[in-house]
Amino acid sequence: MDGGMHERFMRRAIELALDGIDRNDGGPFGCVIVKDGHIVGEGCNRVTSTNDPTAHAEVVAIREACRNLNSFQLDGCAVYTSCEPCPMCLGAIYWARPSEVYFAGTREDAAAAGFDDRLIYEEIAMPNDHRRRPMKSLLRDEAVKAFARWVEKPDKIEY
Repeated sequence: MDGGMHERFMRRAIELALDGIDRNDGGPFGCVIVKDGHIVGEGCNRVTSTNDPTAHAEVVAIREACRNLNSFQLDGCAVYTSCEPCPMCLGAIYWARPSEVYFAGTREDAAAAGFDDRLIYEEIAMPNDHRRRPMKSLLRDEAVKAFARWVEKPDKIEY
């Protein structure tokens, strides 16, 4: 794909961010997912308009693209996002497995606007019991049975 196409898709992601701001959908973020030169999913941040803290632009776009492609993975797709993905969106992107990711603004730009993900990056590196939201394992011996069943399942759809 030529550079002009990349810029066109990134401009669409930025346009979605601006439109979302104007509609009071949520924060200033937009995302477009492209396959074979065509947009297959797009979204803006809809956290506040849907009362869904996971409704970040990338997650919204991934959900739409997967629906449109009838797949839980984005093989051969490119993600264009108006800002460097936060930790949650980065995880969603890795799980969706697109071929490439392009971003416009940086995490520092987001922090300057009040969207600072530094805390989450720091928390991920900390031991569970030292996090601001302490995490404690409960009923692990029972839970690992689900993993054992998964390993033994002959007709599972791996991802």
